[in-house]
Amino acid sequence: MKFSYYMPTRIVSGKNCVKENAGLISPLGKKAFIMSGKSSAKKIGALADMTAALESQGIAWEYYNKVKPNPSLEDVREAAGAAVRAEADFVVAIGGGSPMDAAKAVAVLAADEVSDDELLGQRFFSKVLPLVAVPTTAGTGSEVTPYSILTNNKLQTKSFLNSEQVYPAVAFLDGKYTEDLPFPITAATVIDALSHSAEGYLAVRAIPPAQALALESLTIIGSILPKMASGETPCSEDREALLYASTLAGIVISQSGTTAVHAMGYSLTYFKGLDHGVANGYLLGEYFKYIAASRPLEVKKILSAMGFESIDALSRLIDSLLDHFELTKEEADKFASIAIKAGNIANTDPCPSEEELQNILCNSLVK
Repeated sequence: MKFSYYMPTRIVSGKNCVKENAGLISPLGKKAFIMSGKSSAKKIGALADMTAALESQGIAWEYYNKVKPNPSLEDVREAAGAAVRAEADFVVAIGGGSPMDAAKAVAVLAADEVSDDELLGQRFFSKVLPLVAVPTTAGTGSEVTPYSILTNNKLQTKSFLNSEQVYPAVAFLDGKYTEDLPFPITAATVIDALSHSAEGYLAVRAIPPAQALALESLTIIGSILPKMASGETPCSEDREALLYASTLAGIVISQSGTTAVHAMGYSLTYFKGLDHGVANGYLLGEYFKYIAASRPLEVKKILSAMGFESIDALSRLIDSLLDHFELTKEEADKFASIAIKAGNIANTDPCPSEEELQNILCNSLVK
């Protein structure tokens, strides 16, 4: 059995873990550049916890709260300029996928002069600032991945920064930061984590350790999703479990990568403004059917881990958590023509043709 597994991020989990493990931040430098969205990091207490931890270690900090949803290449260059002016030694990301993705790009751009093509095409940079991640949603898993997903306006899609150098040095998992998330955002992020684990389990690059973690993540998600579908808001214990499941899912895709679901979903986000997890959710049922036609046992293992007897049963539950949404046939064809060019198409087994992508999009969203 041949495989390679690399996970350099130190994961610390539990209530008040930021303050209680402040010493882990101390070796990273004397000044932090903290990045978040506009206001949520402050409202939920994550910013106060982090600044208290930094100050307890004699570390100065500067706060940048201008990270936009689905940050673009232009956005991260603006933030990198602020990090350079702050003379930051390391970067702290507080938030969901957008702040963490942006922070990873800033960690490169504030330390190394590279073009957009080099940022997205290189795997090694001359210098990258260390990174600390504090997730405040349970979906993206970016706190344990080497990926930064950025809006590429030139190509009208999402593009990847993929470098082992942007793995966070430390990830702090505190479920209390997710407790005030609105129900729709909670649902979207849980579906995102589901997608990560399922895609990672089925990917061409899947390896046994990551597949084991994927099934563990899916088991947790499968135990909580039905309660959410009945209208129940996750309790504190479920929030902690979902954050753990999301991090497991992030570890999975850090090893295996994603597949055609993400390739198609990027257009739904770029052109239609859908949340990333929501976009994936609309596509998962038809994706499972496509894979099951040639790999029924693998798909059955995913369903079994989640406690579902069929793809249709899982699809109905996911649909119950999402608003009604439709595409035109022309839009589906356009999005398939963009998705077929994505690198994660080759990580899909069996590898779909453009026509098969059209079928998945049409069967999912064209009524």
